[in-house]
Amino acid sequence: MPHVERLGTPGPTEDEFEQLLAPHTPVVAETAHALRRVLAAAFPEAVEQVDFGNKLLAVGKSMQMRDLTFAIIPHSAHVNLQLADGVDLPNPDGMIEGTGKRIRHVKVRSVEAAASPGLRAIIDAQAALRR
Repeated sequence: MPHVERLGTPGPTEDEFEQLLAPHTPVVAETAHALRRVLAAAFPEAVEQVDFGNKLLAVGKSMQMRDLTFAIIPHSAHVNLQLADGVDLPNPDGMIEGTGKRIRHVKVRSVEAAASPGLRAIIDAQAALRR
């Protein structure tokens, strides 16, 4: 059974995250790790859980549906950073994509992109909505 732990801390969730990333390229895995570090810095009170069925790392105040804030979703050539309130977030650079009723995402293609000021502003805005 997947574990719920404080975001970014060593332990069983870290091992499960490695299992989730194992089939992906090194670039995708490194990008996912970089996003996890950025989320941990921006939202230190968050917890995380690997969801193997949906192939993602869920992040939020708790693992209750209403508290989920982000998801890190590895794909073959990029990592999606899912934003629970993406429709309500400022998007001056057009980084936020999607047509969902509430949830949107940002495609992150490199470690450098994961650490970009524009993405950090989006992460901070999303975290502020769920605090």
